[in-house]
Amino acid sequence: MPMQSRKELKKQKKTKKKWKYLWIIIGVLLVGLLIYGLYFYNKLNDTVDTMYTPLDSDGEKEDEIKDRLSNKDTINVLLLGVDEREGDRGRSDTMMFLSLNPDTEEMLMFSIPRDTRVNIPGRGEDKINHAYAFGGAELSVQTVEEFLDTTIHFYSKVNMEGLKDGVDALGGVTINNERAFSYEGHDFPEGEITLNGDAALSYARERKQDSRGDLGRNDRQQKIIDAIIQEGMSFESFTKVDSILTTVGDNVETNLQMNEMRKLFLDYRGTRDKTIREEIQGSGQTIGNGWYYVVPNEEQQRIQSVVEEHMNKK
Repeated sequence: MPMQSRKELKKQKKTKKKWKYLWIIIGVLLVGLLIYGLYFYNKLNDTVDTMYTPLDSDGEKEDEIKDRLSNKDTINVLLLGVDEREGDRGRSDTMMFLSLNPDTEEMLMFSIPRDTRVNIPGRGEDKINHAYAFGGAELSVQTVEEFLDTTIHFYSKVNMEGLKDGVDALGGVTINNERAFSYEGHDFPEGEITLNGDAALSYARERKQDSRGDLGRNDRQQKIIDAIIQEGMSFESFTKVDSILTTVGDNVETNLQMNEMRKLFLDYRGTRDKTIREEIQGSGQTIGNGWYYVVPNEEQQRIQSVVEEHMNKK
């Protein structure tokens, strides 16, 4: 075997040295990722603990929820956007129903107009948004369950003032606006627009200039929620984890626990790719001294059927 030249030996040593440094760099990166992963997990755990606010009725649904998550069955979620001020419990400014079906990878989404006349358990006929004022998230969930004839497995209550902090933490959200208007010092032209937190809150609240009133506002709120979900799932959002988790912890209450959040993220995240929208039809009526959004029995039964069919679709 011919002897290797000094030049070849020198080249081999250089190559080995390069590989050595490369492995050191890879090792440092892996250690850094591990440390960041542990930090992220601990930060997330702390945030979930801060947000966790169980309902008295959770115990009755515990077995059903475990089975549904284990079998990857449809899960229903109620989002409550609450306008709370110091010294006042407030009312649910927004009530949004989400049903996540991992079999079809579809999410059913619709808002319940806040003036909808319903039966509030223990209180009688009243506006649905008064349920929160009377009994917090607990009574709101019970009222929606009765109205839709279904089970709400999880709820999340968001302080509407905190919505702008959440959008800012994400770096803004982009939506497609269908109607040009101005509100609270913000201009919203038609087409694709990017909103910061303050603009997003104004966009979600305006209804007096909208010919569709509360229904038009519900559509805009759904656009914001959609955009937050999409932005929150993006890779770029992981670089903003600190500010996002801090904002969420300060402004959200939910009965979701860490293991349930993990299951939803892993097994139900595909449902965000296809959203089925519904709208509850009714009419404005003055009854006594109050103005209500009255939903006919036939429409209530229709929306109940839509929910049931979505949940059972394979």
